[in-house]
Amino acid sequence: MNATIHLLAGKEKSLKRLHPWVFSGAIGKVKGNPQSGDTVAVHSADGDWLGYAAWSPQSQIRARIWSFQQNDSIDAAFFLARISAAKALRDSLSIASDAYRLVAAESDQLPGVTIDKYDQWLVCQLLSAGAERWRDAIVAALRELYPDCAIFERSDVDVRKKEGLPPVVQLLHDNGSGLPPATLWIEENGLQLGVDLQQGHKTGYYLDQRDSRQAMRRYSAGKRVLNAFSYTGGFGLYAAAAGASEVVNLDVSAPALAQAADNHERNGFATEQLTNMQLDVFEALRKFHHQGERFDVIVLDPPKFVDSKANLMNACRGYKDINRLAVMLLKPGGTLLTFSCSGLLSGELFQKVVADACLDAKRPMHIIEHLFQSADHPVRTNFPESLYLKGYVLRG
Repeated sequence: MNATIHLLAGKEKSLKRLHPWVFSGAIGKVKGNPQSGDTVAVHSADGDWLGYAAWSPQSQIRARIWSFQQNDSIDAAFFLARISAAKALRDSLSIASDAYRLVAAESDQLPGVTIDKYDQWLVCQLLSAGAERWRDAIVAALRELYPDCAIFERSDVDVRKKEGLPPVVQLLHDNGSGLPPATLWIEENGLQLGVDLQQGHKTGYYLDQRDSRQAMRRYSAGKRVLNAFSYTGGFGLYAAAAGASEVVNLDVSAPALAQAADNHERNGFATEQLTNMQLDVFEALRKFHHQGERFDVIVLDPPKFVDSKANLMNACRGYKDINRLAVMLLKPGGTLLTFSCSGLLSGELFQKVVADACLDAKRPMHIIEHLFQSADHPVRTNFPESLYLKGYVLRG
């Protein structure tokens, strides 16, 4: 390691609080000629050593800290130790599924590295220059820790463009299974769910909503349920398991709704219990309102609306609009489960947006439960951005 970066005066404060990001505007000078993904030593303006980081010359986050320990070496053994620690944490949790997040990037002190385990498959997303640089070491560690698992890479996320990296989808290790099947069935809280590891959202499924899907059982017995932005119908499946009288899944994707129907059938639920509707959610909610439709329970689990701070206010308007419409569609005493997975939208601001939506709908409600990402997506105390999924259960 020959390159070092020196911060501008005063810019070391966040690193001294162990926050792992160094933005381009915080850097005073660079010594050496680091290439994309190389390890650099980070120093304060006064020359104090602060950490070892991965260099990312095309990103606004110019360096991501691997370690705040000066005696560490960033090598294959380092990645084995980090992934082993992540494994130990998940092994200590009571995860009611054979699919879970094994490595959650900065939360496991591996910036840009996401690894999900689906039964005998490990699916990786390497989303930073440093993660790209150490792909082989990460794969070697996974092969040592999970010798029976196949390893598949889904680094096809737009954020790689900000790192100057192309999208990559590839089989990294074949355990004899070849490519992942078109549908891999996983078990979650006693239910069977079909996931598409090759083309599905994220690494194949929204594992972070496992606990919130389980919460759905508490509110759905005998109820008419609308599951908006349903994807493959996870929340609707849990509602059906709880004995909902009717489940309506609403999504723009025909393949996702087809999988929702397969999930419903696979778990032995009655076909007449389920209605799948391929519609734009915003348009559908307005249409339902004009038609006088009403539901006992509504789930709003939209995709991330906020891509940048510049887009935050527009996103808030979108969140407010769908929540206002949903509240207007609830029967008296109905229940709304509403979520935001936008990390740039704080829980405080999201609560204000939901409150304003209730006000505009002329229907104040009670927040009766707060929901967050599942425990295998841990929140690290020195990295508040890792708390990205916020949910509220409202009744009124």
